[in-house]
Amino acid sequence: MQGVELLLSSNGFSWLPQFFGSQSLVVRPRKPIDDAVDLTPEERRKRTFDRAVKLISAKSRSVAELRERLLEKRWANKTDVETVISRLKEYGYLDDQRFAFSYASLKVRERPIGRRRLERDLKFKKVESTVADEALELVYAETSEEELIDRAIEKRIRLKGRPSNRLEAKSLFDQLLRLGFPFELVGDKVRAVSRSQFEEE
Repeated sequence: MQGVELLLSSNGFSWLPQFFGSQSLVVRPRKPIDDAVDLTPEERRKRTFDRAVKLISAKSRSVAELRERLLEKRWANKTDVETVISRLKEYGYLDDQRFAFSYASLKVRERPIGRRRLERDLKFKKVESTVADEALELVYAETSEEELIDRAIEKRIRLKGRPSNRLEAKSLFDQLLRLGFPFELVGDKVRAVSRSQFEEE
């Protein structure tokens, strides 16, 4: 009798015939894609380096972010990952200060955004707080939060007009807070842009 081969994956059968008839069923496990049992230490380090280069070529990353991605693979180990990261730093391909400044500068150019929002974003990107603070000092020295919040308000007014009641003022207030601007600054700006309407009530 001719056997029917059935591959097994981690999620179960990849193909399951409903009727076998007179055929016997042969089951063998599917070899894991990440299986690196036969890799030599040198091959493993090269694979780690190649993956690192591919990841940072796709987009800029912080050191901690890259480390986390490299360690996702079962064949990777901490020693190889740290060796690769050290090499990339030496080559100038990894630099958290440059990454944080470039990331924050780009975000501010794309849309008006406050410091608190960028602090959260850089924390999510696993940039150390001291490095993030230094980068943000430089970014907001070039363009102040007050200038940026004025831009955000101007854009909102172009799209929806000035707040004509307290509900619309609160909507603007909440939007500016979500953009990461300071509470006190948001309050002052919303009151200023809404004052004439509220005085008429």
